[in-house]
Amino acid sequence: MRSVKAILNAKGPDIWSCAADDTIFDAMKLMAEKNIGSLLVMDGDKLVGIVTERDYARKVILEGKSSKNSAVNEVMTTHMLCVAPERSVDECMALMTDKRLRHLPVLEKKKVVGVVSIGDLVKAVINEQQFIIEQLQEYITS
Repeated sequence: MRSVKAILNAKGPDIWSCAADDTIFDAMKLMAEKNIGSLLVMDGDKLVGIVTERDYARKVILEGKSSKNSAVNEVMTTHMLCVAPERSVDECMALMTDKRLRHLPVLEKKKVVGVVSIGDLVKAVINEQQFIIEQLQEYITS
């Protein structure tokens, strides 16, 4: 089974983030521009939280906050689960399913090296299964 590191290598080096004092509107705008569902919240090189579309729906819209007048730190999640690049796709999928998460920050020696989404993991599983199917079909027909 592939590791998180392999997924990050395939995705590329981009890590999208914002600061805790950025407006929620600016964070949501960046997510829309990059077609992503979360942003890491950074204080320099230090990970301090994560803000997601779910945070926006539950903590801004439902609570009647203004996204243009409220800061990310008012809605971000600060107690995050993180994984190391060596973790397997299966381990991450189990963790995300159990904890009902959609995004996992990836840290190496306390430094952010990426984020994997549930979509990234599902894609990796599908690709691996497709490879196995192709190999079996080749074996059967040869």
